[in-house]
Amino acid sequence: MTTTTPAPQVWPTLRARDARGLIAFLVEAFGFEETAVYGEGERVDHAQLDWPPGGGIMLGSDREGDEENPWRLPPGTSGAYAVTDDPDALFERAVKAGAEVLYGPRDTDYGSREFAVRDPEGNLWSFGSYRGEPRRA
Repeated sequence: MTTTTPAPQVWPTLRARDARGLIAFLVEAFGFEETAVYGEGERVDHAQLDWPPGGGIMLGSDREGDEENPWRLPPGTSGAYAVTDDPDALFERAVKAGAEVLYGPRDTDYGSREFAVRDPEGNLWSFGSYRGEPRRA
């Protein structure tokens, strides 16, 4: 039996009251790479931030009058887990950038070293060394 772990292809999405501020925070605190940002002034219609080990997130500005949009996510209601090879160093970086700590680096019973924080919009972020179980080929 052969096992393999495919490249990440899940892209969590977020809405933000201050999308440009959130982009700056995610780049500074966690090391996301700003790949594309579309919009004018403070409004962000679409942004793509890549996670260096693979995958990433997409986000945009929350808009007044968009309450009936079935895809609307109220700001601060998202959560995501991202793999990192050095959770302790990333935790220190996140704290230095002002992330709200939910819990500091700790070891889990499934072999991960991980931590959890909240960004300025209220979204939950967990980072850890657990890469998931290999898939069967």
